[in-house]
Amino acid sequence: MAEDTGATRPPTDPDDAPAEYVRAHREELVSLALDLLAVDTSNPPGDTREIVAAIERFLDPLPVEVERFAVDPAKPNLLVRVDGASDRTLLYNGHLDTVPFDADAWTRDPLGERADGRVYGRGATDMKGAVASLLFALRAVVATDAEPPVDLLFAFVSDEEVGGDAGLPALLDARALDANACVIGEPTCEEGRRSVTVADRGSIWLTLEAAGEAAHGSRPMLGVNAVDRLYGAVETIRERFGAERLEIDAEMEPIVEESVEYYAPSMGEATARDLFRYPSINLGVLEGGDAVNAVPGSARAEVDVRLTAGVHTPDVLAAIRDCVADCEGITVADVSWSVGTTEDPASPLVDAVASTAAAVTGDRVFRRSATGGGDAKKLRNAGISTVEFALGTDTLHAPDEYVPVDALVDNAVVYAQLPAAWRSRVD
Repeated sequence: MAEDTGATRPPTDPDDAPAEYVRAHREELVSLALDLLAVDTSNPPGDTREIVAAIERFLDPLPVEVERFAVDPAKPNLLVRVDGASDRTLLYNGHLDTVPFDADAWTRDPLGERADGRVYGRGATDMKGAVASLLFALRAVVATDAEPPVDLLFAFVSDEEVGGDAGLPALLDARALDANACVIGEPTCEEGRRSVTVADRGSIWLTLEAAGEAAHGSRPMLGVNAVDRLYGAVETIRERFGAERLEIDAEMEPIVEESVEYYAPSMGEATARDLFRYPSINLGVLEGGDAVNAVPGSARAEVDVRLTAGVHTPDVLAAIRDCVADCEGITVADVSWSVGTTEDPASPLVDAVASTAAAVTGDRVFRRSATGGGDAKKLRNAGISTVEFALGTDTLHAPDEYVPVDALVDNAVVYAQLPAAWRSRVD
């Protein structure tokens, strides 16, 4: 990731006034990012009232339509609209909450600090830095009297980090997001590699319960250890499904191959290939037993299964249920699941984002799958073509999280150029 050089590079298009505006006002962009980082929006509790008020003050001088939408008064969302020259709408989405932080584990101020060409703070890369870039791209458009070629809608949402219902789900339920395409400012880049995420993975979250027979720890043969039963069931699931190669749809093959190429430098090619060619199965929670000298009579486990987009999750879930039924004393107490979603890597939205980012950064931009799934999945399932893109770092959720100043600037330039790039590809 490039560091801040303080230089103002010429825009890719000399006539692109919004991009030129962003580069000429980079210090104001940095100040905005620091202002957002100064507000603690750790979730839980996820109170975003103060940061929403700060964004409203930033937007107040601009000729834009601003609406606060809240189903939880402590977790408001903010919608911003700008009329453009067509009846198509491009949505930009960013979340305002962050994961919590332990200030004692940081060497920088978790509520914002600039040093060595970087902006530090909880949310610097995930994703208050991108939110600042989105806001600044918006200001650049209106400050240069540039009528967007499409209508623009910005959704700054709460409650994303815990998967809560007060943020994007509330807006979707209220049908408040009428858009044709969406770009989410989630970080999609690692050191030296840029990408736009065009797919996510399906998931199965299982809660398994085991029944055994309690006994004294000195006579375990007189009981049935529920923890042993439960762990054995998880191992059976791993052996039966974890080693079974997934059937990947033909349209997913190029995304899988590009994803493997993207992740190989950080995890090794074999591991990256297995990540998408086979299910991943993680035992996240295992509970059982009350004392070291007792045979547990009951136990509980939570298991996370992930599947590459294109795999039909219900079929895998049905097979896992059959597998569990073969394990004595084991029941499925609860389950939630989702199907992976994807965008065509050659679609107008994907091509607009990848090509614009490549032109701005001068680097290759991979079109890859995410390893998990979040708001992009919700938006695609609502019928809105969606990708994720933001230059950032792999320090999200870590102490001393940071984003280079150059990344803030380049993000804002990409976001400011996207409406024209997307419009040119859909006409």
